[in-house]
Amino acid sequence: MSAISHHIPDTMLAAYAAGNLPYAFAVAVASHVSMCDHCRVALEAHQAVGGAVLEDTPAIAVSHTLKDDILAQLDAPFRPSPVFERQGIFPGPVVEALQGREPRWKTLGMGVRQDILSADADGSVRLLYIPPGQAVPDHGHNGLELTLVLQGSFSDESGRFNVGDLEIADETVEHTPVADEGDPCICLAATDARLRFRALVPRLLQPLFQI
Repeated sequence: MSAISHHIPDTMLAAYAAGNLPYAFAVAVASHVSMCDHCRVALEAHQAVGGAVLEDTPAIAVSHTLKDDILAQLDAPFRPSPVFERQGIFPGPVVEALQGREPRWKTLGMGVRQDILSADADGSVRLLYIPPGQAVPDHGHNGLELTLVLQGSFSDESGRFNVGDLEIADETVEHTPVADEGDPCICLAATDARLRFRALVPRLLQPLFQI
């Protein structure tokens, strides 16, 4: 595997350590950390700082609604944790998100396929399969998109992304990712808003494909 050169920003690692990321982004972060020693060390540093702050925080009175708040959090989706065992190309958090099954690929056209692992009001996380040399339609973003390469590689206007690399695209980014030659590119993609397509056909199909 090539050296990982695109990492998680420190602010996002801190938000993950504090439990403040939505489920879709937490899956992407946990998966990258499972593959990246650099970000694993940085996350452990954030967790150590958080633990030290809690130990030094004086006890305070709590509201009468605390019990209800805690129970509500227990009903929310769990925060995935880094898992360092892999199954084939999939890091542990992706295996957990698959819930013991193989990917169920659904075609998006031109050989591109997807498997939606989770989708709700806070965002979605999916697997993408892109054949070598195939481009994903040019698109922008209405929010944030995290794309983690699990197999192969892809290139776009910002550079090349190999196995373990994480691309972060926000509202300022418009790009046309293209899978490089070699193995098909398989990615984990997490978003908190629908993509913004220029071409008519992707816009028409967008509600059907939930992208």
